[in-house]
Amino acid sequence: MKKLGKIYLALVLLFLYVPIFVLIVFSFNESKSRSVFTNFTFDWYVRLFHNRIIISSLVNTLIIAAIASIASTILGTFAAIGINSMRKVPKAMVMNITNMPIINPEIVTGVSLMLLFVFFAARMHFEFGFVTLIIAHITFDVPYVILNIMPKFKQMDPHLYEAAQDLGCSSFQAFYKVVLPEIMPGIISGFLMALTYSLDDFVVSYFTTGSTSQTLPITIYSMTRRKVSPEINALSTIIFVAVLVILLVKNFVENRQARAKEVKA
Repeated sequence: MKKLGKIYLALVLLFLYVPIFVLIVFSFNESKSRSVFTNFTFDWYVRLFHNRIIISSLVNTLIIAAIASIASTILGTFAAIGINSMRKVPKAMVMNITNMPIINPEIVTGVSLMLLFVFFAARMHFEFGFVTLIIAHITFDVPYVILNIMPKFKQMDPHLYEAAQDLGCSSFQAFYKVVLPEIMPGIISGFLMALTYSLDDFVVSYFTTGSTSQTLPITIYSMTRRKVSPEINALSTIIFVAVLVILLVKNFVENRQARAKEVKA
């Protein structure tokens, strides 16, 4: 059974990562062929950084993802603190409502937000673009932040906050010095997940974007409708490597913190 499990895991990993490996290899292909590798070159990476449309979309995506993830992390942290202090029945109800955007199909979220923005745009005279994208991204990012923080409250001793106050801490000091360090891994995980989803999102962004500010997934989609350029391969390779580095750093930091706690214990 163990061998069968290992074979199954190997097949799954092969199925997931072989296409990415092929994409990375052909990002260094001299020709535009997607089946024959001719010569090794960095030309597509050079052309990528000279493509104004892609660079502009990348900058927009990074700015929107950064603002949305930071805002959703702050809102999600305060929301998680409030939800944790509720009683059992209201807490379960609020958590079910919070999880609905995660379960809900993205196209439903995108269309509903588009209709909401159209309603307000007709009355407040604003256009679809940077602001609508940020609001949309915050909307679907907040539930993921809450989802990452709530388990940390369950792992934490519920009497720590009161004990800190009994020892002379004010309410703010007890939260800052005791509660915040306990839930910080969840906050970091929520931030990284929100950042990843914002960078990756296509469906919601497609329905809430404007002509003045497009995200990178929408730009890539519009380019692939004509023909897949090797520049897209180069861009995808850079994104994959960047995400891989972030995940490795995150795992390294978490392992280091876990070892430090074991040494203290």
